[in-house]
Amino acid sequence: MVTFQQVWQILNTDIGELLGTPGETVEAGAEVSKASLELMIALGLLGTPLAPAAAVAAGLSFVGLSRKGLNLLRAKTNNKPTPEQWVGIAFPLAYIMSFDSLVHKNDWLKVKIGVGVSGNDIDNDAKQQIDQLGELNLDQALVDQAWDYFPESKLGQALNQQLSQYLKQVGLDPNIIPLVTGWVAWGTYGCIDSLLSYEPEDIVNSFSLHRAAAQQTAPTRKYGNIETYLTEQISPNPSDPNRLQLWKVLGEDFKIPDIYVPLKAQLLDTNGKVKKQANPVNLESWAKQQLTNPEKNGQVMFIQGGPGRGKTVFCRMLADWVRQHLHPIWTPILIRLRDIHTFEKNIENTLRAAVQADFAKKDGWLTDPNTRFLFLLDGFDELRMEGRTIGGIEDFLKKVGYYQENCQQNPNLGHRFLVTGRELALQGIVTPRNLERVQIALMDETLQQQWFRNWGNLVGQDKATGFKRFFQAQHCPERVKELAQEPLLLYLLAAMHRDGKLTDQMFVGASSTNAKILIYQTALDWVLTKQRPKDLHFEITEQETEDLRRILTEAGLCVTQAGGEWASITMIEERLKEDDGARELLEKAQKRIGENPLRNALAAFYLRPASGSGVTEGAVEFVHKSFGEFLCALRLQESLEDWTEPRKKRRGFTIDNDQLAEEIYDLLGYGRLTPEIVDYLMALLDTSDDFRPVQLFERLEDFYGRWCNGEFIDILEETTLPQKTGQKLRKHGVELGQRQVDIAAGLNTMILLLELHRYAQTKDELKDKISFHPCGKPDTEGFDSKRLLRIINYSNSVEVDNFLKTIGGLLSLADLRWVNLIDANLSSANLIKANLIKADLSSANLSSANLSSANLIKADLSFANLIETDLIEANLIEADLIESNLIDADLSSANLIEANLSSANLIEANLIKANLIKANLIKANLIKANLIKADLRQADFRQANLTGANLTGANLTGANLENISWNEDTKWENVQGLETAINVPEALKNDPTSP
Repeated sequence: MVTFQQVWQILNTDIGELLGTPGETVEAGAEVSKASLELMIALGLLGTPLAPAAAVAAGLSFVGLSRKGLNLLRAKTNNKPTPEQWVGIAFPLAYIMSFDSLVHKNDWLKVKIGVGVSGNDIDNDAKQQIDQLGELNLDQALVDQAWDYFPESKLGQALNQQLSQYLKQVGLDPNIIPLVTGWVAWGTYGCIDSLLSYEPEDIVNSFSLHRAAAQQTAPTRKYGNIETYLTEQISPNPSDPNRLQLWKVLGEDFKIPDIYVPLKAQLLDTNGKVKKQANPVNLESWAKQQLTNPEKNGQVMFIQGGPGRGKTVFCRMLADWVRQHLHPIWTPILIRLRDIHTFEKNIENTLRAAVQADFAKKDGWLTDPNTRFLFLLDGFDELRMEGRTIGGIEDFLKKVGYYQENCQQNPNLGHRFLVTGRELALQGIVTPRNLERVQIALMDETLQQQWFRNWGNLVGQDKATGFKRFFQAQHCPERVKELAQEPLLLYLLAAMHRDGKLTDQMFVGASSTNAKILIYQTALDWVLTKQRPKDLHFEITEQETEDLRRILTEAGLCVTQAGGEWASITMIEERLKEDDGARELLEKAQKRIGENPLRNALAAFYLRPASGSGVTEGAVEFVHKSFGEFLCALRLQESLEDWTEPRKKRRGFTIDNDQLAEEIYDLLGYGRLTPEIVDYLMALLDTSDDFRPVQLFERLEDFYGRWCNGEFIDILEETTLPQKTGQKLRKHGVELGQRQVDIAAGLNTMILLLELHRYAQTKDELKDKISFHPCGKPDTEGFDSKRLLRIINYSNSVEVDNFLKTIGGLLSLADLRWVNLIDANLSSANLIKANLIKADLSSANLSSANLSSANLIKADLSFANLIETDLIEANLIEADLIESNLIDADLSSANLIEANLSSANLIEANLIKANLIKANLIKANLIKANLIKADLRQADFRQANLTGANLTGANLTGANLENISWNEDTKWENVQGLETAINVPEALKNDPTSP
């Protein structure tokens, strides 16, 4: 019986013949790695010290080396090697060839292996196992095993043991070693096929049945399926045209990698605030460091950024980089969160459903020691929660955080998560403690210069230079320069300039939102007149162009109602049934292009989504969410203007109250209007000749009052408007019940009323005509102090903190005088300059809310949670803050005259220049509070804790300091009026630094 050792002697008896002679033509390919030569020598395939072998093998590829080994085998056996001999030489060579290929392409592995080990470093156990491998008998059973499923064969396991020992010697993490050995063993099959392609026909035929059987082995298919997933779902070169379109830039011929530049990001603390002392970081470098640093294995990477900042593009680019440079140490899995329709209690099942690949269908796929995944969860703000009532995004993020901690503790898991989304998505929710957050920064000049170079490579340096001159010229509006810091808008500006659509005068005097609208409008015109699909290139009249625009705006509304990114074709078609012009245009197009005219009409702005959309009859999605929001705003503008169109011959409006209510539910009875849509809408209305703000406000306010009274949902005799709208949406996959529709219609109407209220404050002629009071106007019969509280509770009945998530960011300048908001959750709400005179906010949660410049005269904030709340310049005269929690709150320059802060917790609160005249601070906790230059005249500090507080320059004239606590860290420098303060402790009088 022949052993492996005996066959291998064929190779190592003549190293010079195997490796070749200097100057000999060698096989093309990457040079044999030092690690691979070390492994060959360790296995006994090369009986020579490393240094001479490496010197002779310099420049030789492993394919060439392996071919030489097989040629040597044939020469030594007179061209008649037995199957056992061929397998004994070819499989170990193919195994090491697979290892060599992995080392060459995996950056992480190259660094970790480093200089490798010397032969002297191989321990006795390893030498003993090598000897055992050499003694294996090369019989038919071993040959059959190797072909049937090599990784689990005696030979495969023996080689895995030797590679494991080698990797252990070079210091590789024991949990990583199975990843390497598993993929090397699987890759051996491909290397065997490569070697067979050079062999004579008789040898190839002798193994044909074995090869066919090996390809059907289930474990082999697992690895192959992962590789297919990476090629089709992650690589920028998939075979599926629909997947390929995801890498194209808005209908251009070039792909994202051709124009992409690495972004920068700002580091955030656990509260989501920018770390002021930290410099911006390269986002890619940050993510790679997080991924390869074992100490960060328990952290969820969270990347936030506004629309157009490049979150989705970054995910694709990073996933592809990991595919090329880190797989299989990390295998990227890219999941668009909007494609997830059902969230299981077990996050593993949710991930399985989202991946939709064969390798994820097997139980235990996440505990497989041969795989470790990097899950990139893109679009946190676009989560499509089932029914929107199962705990929401907060629950999902908690599950991700908890699972990440489990991955750190369980070596069989070890996966990592990276999540992206808009910052607004985190408003009002408690984030996991293991979130490592960064915020994508605007492009700086260095990144823009790099982008210009890429643009020049695509369109020609002359055109790129021309745009650069326009962009850098003094007459270029500042608004344009600001917008050009966002990757999407920079591209649109460059494309417009390339096509002669960008002029010096376009943006003169435009606000940031108006400038963005101009860009999108120009881009829309550009698509409608230039970039129409070839199937629609027929003579088109101006009217037909407007019909196309109408189709796009209706699609924008549908996509927004359906969750933000895609909508079914039938949903859009149904909304267009009543539009004669659009219908005629589609009929005309159908005669030319067949059965799908709408899909073709939308092709320039939409793409067919991945199969994850779950829509069988066809669906479309925006290339970028911002386009959908802009087009949705255009559609809403049209209706809002129609609602105030006067009748020609009689008083009133062309659309009566009943029809108005029906249209409000039809347009606004879904989800929530995003701040971006609202900004676009108000800017569009402001420049429109058909905008009638007073009439619009009055009509919406009348609907709001009727909605508050339950008029539309409490009908018993007939189908309600909420029910009709819910049924219509449900037909197209938007799962909303009538309560959800009713709440959405009311809250979205409230958003419009709040926006009109804010708009009126900027117009002298409108201030007295438009004033929105959510609870009715104070001092009138219709005032109901608890109305807003009931709305909050009603809104939250379908989703926790639904009111906060929908309205919370839009309450600046709101008139909330005398309202009762006891126990209300307004965490992180935007209440800048809000009027809260005499409002009852006792026990309310206002943590991290922005109340700067708010009017809180005589407001009741007792027991309220005001942790990290921004109260800069707020008016808190006579406000009641008994036992309120103001830890780390910012009250600088706030007016707290005669405010009651007894027993309030003000640890590390910022009270610089705050006016606290006659304030009640009895038993207040002011540990490390900042009271620099605060006006504390006649304030009552009895039993207050001032440990570590900074009172530098504060005015304590007439203050009562009886039984206060302080220590050597309390700062009393330049305190005024201490000599006139009452009940000053003797120790403080004698030496302020000695308590």
